[in-house]
Amino acid sequence: MAKIDRRFVGTVISDKMRKTIIVKVDRKKMYPKYGKYFIVSKKYHVHCEDQNVKKGDKVIFKECRPLSKTKRWTFLQNEETEKHRNKETRE
Repeated sequence: MAKIDRRFVGTVISDKMRKTIIVKVDRKKMYPKYGKYFIVSKKYHVHCEDQNVKKGDKVIFKECRPLSKTKRWTFLQNEETEKHRNKETRE
């Protein structure tokens, strides 16, 4: 049975550590009684080898083996570069 690859898209809120960025992921959750949606956010420590990621960037990251006490995620790519690459392939 294949393992499901968990991926998230979030915003970088801190890039001050050497090979780690902190990414905030927002998701909408519905209040069961009234049906109103509210935003729930969570912070993830993401392993990032290349240092070209800056605060405020939208990034895509996925789950990996535990790298430290809090790091279980690895950086894949910037969301903007993926959108740019998709536009070039369409043309």
